[in-house]
Amino acid sequence: MDAPFTGAVRDRPGLLRKANGGLLFLDEVGDLGLDEQAMLLRAVEERVFYPLGGDVEVKSDFQLLCGTNRDLAARVADGRFREDLLARMNLWTFRLPGLRERLEDVEPNLDFELERVAGRRGLRVSMNREARERFLAFATSPRALWPGSFRDFGASITRLATLADRGRIDRALVDEEIARLEAVWHASPAPRGSDAVVDVLGGRVAAKLDLFERAQLDEVLRIVSAAETLSDAGRALFAQSRKRRASTNDADRLRKYLARYGLDFATVRRGAGTPGGRAGKGRVDGSQRSGSSDRRCRSRPQQL
Repeated sequence: MDAPFTGAVRDRPGLLRKANGGLLFLDEVGDLGLDEQAMLLRAVEERVFYPLGGDVEVKSDFQLLCGTNRDLAARVADGRFREDLLARMNLWTFRLPGLRERLEDVEPNLDFELERVAGRRGLRVSMNREARERFLAFATSPRALWPGSFRDFGASITRLATLADRGRIDRALVDEEIARLEAVWHASPAPRGSDAVVDVLGGRVAAKLDLFERAQLDEVLRIVSAAETLSDAGRALFAQSRKRRASTNDADRLRKYLARYGLDFATVRRGAGTPGGRAGKGRVDGSQRSGSSDRRCRSRPQQL
């Protein structure tokens, strides 16, 4: 069979063709490029697509299941994700909480990761009591951001096990790892002298705010603009008060706070860090439809 493009040495069916009559799971769908999104949309809507390098349409009828840790609504607003594709995918959405919302899973996953690393290396890996207590205290504290959730957690344990002398992780090694994590997580502070309130609301609106209110809003905007999702920002901002509440909805609390200034999550992400740029409408007392909250989505298998 002729190769369909330069460098091809054999025919390959590809994921879309192999999924015909079955289920296709696409993880991290939010990272697809716009060209790939267009191909997927056509496959979903018309059940046909052009294979890479091919000029003959191929039929494929499948159910679609997607996963992402991105805020797809925000990516649509930024022009990085197709709105029509999101509408087709988002029939059913299930949010899976990240590690920071499942602190009861930290300790059992510590044991799991230690066993997994030991199995890969063929060497017993252990933590002494002091090191274990130190790591767990940090891992379940507000200081531990875990932006990559369990992937970050697993990588941390792998580093500890790799650096441990004869597989024994001690307190000193844990302290070094904690310092490393905090340095990475806080590696890009806002430039001194920058004004997030002016960047997002504009100088005219910012000038009408009291110094107390402006200082508070400035810090909130910095955290929101650096967060991947609204829920991540909410957890960072309300880390202490959420411990005293019977039920918590940090994203909703933050959404309502931003709405007081006519802002939402997507607007702040677009506008913060752009000197002089007014991302919002500049209202101080209005309300605006809020952006999407954190979604770790698993779209319902959709019959195509």
